[in-house]
Amino acid sequence: MAKNMTMNPAECAAEIDRILAAHVGREGALLPILHDIQAAVGHVPESSIPTIAQALNLSRAEVHGVISFYHDFHVEPHTHPVIKLCRSESCQARGVDALAETLAGETRVKIEPIYCLGLCTVGPNAMVGETLYARLDAAKLSALVESVA
Repeated sequence: MAKNMTMNPAECAAEIDRILAAHVGREGALLPILHDIQAAVGHVPESSIPTIAQALNLSRAEVHGVISFYHDFHVEPHTHPVIKLCRSESCQARGVDALAETLAGETRVKIEPIYCLGLCTVGPNAMVGETLYARLDAAKLSALVESVA
């Protein structure tokens, strides 16, 4: 999932058109389209909502509603790398709350809570992009921050 944060508006529009064309006629195409746009562009630009809506014969409100409902979609590019830190009960039992506190003042990365990465027996866990990190402790989390910052 290579996110191109440096795409100019024309390149971004062309990529979105390509993605829409790839999903023509597909039943339930909205979520796959949004995922593909987010993966290619790094976010789902607000300016693309009317184009997506028209291509799928949906209202802009319907498309915006889906984007705003799912926390993984965002209409502005992130300015910092994102570390999704699992905050499920299993990871809480394994000390994720203390790990999260160590990141409270961290400004080089954006920390987003996520609820269950499916690695409950090897928590605490985090995810960067599509890469999962398990058995985190303070040193491993610090190294992860350093590697992505």
